[in-house]
Amino acid sequence: MPNPSDPKVMKALREAADACGLPEHYRSCVRPLLRDPEGRWPRCCGSSCDPCAQTLIDVAVLTLRALGEPRKAPID
Repeated sequence: MPNPSDPKVMKALREAADACGLPEHYRSCVRPLLRDPEGRWPRCCGSSCDPCAQTLIDVAVLTLRALGEPRKAPID
């Protein structure tokens, strides 16, 4: 489980967020997913939320891949 305050994690998160277009002020919303990479994650509800849960998931998945710790559990 990656430590969200580790500089390597922060760099991977920043790069993943930039790639997905997630604004900096929403990056803290991804950290809980990184702390529980194999747990249940939220799903898009189709209500046009900002940020969309799918965007947060995309950022978390890219971050984990960059760290060499891809998610093994299905995305719920």
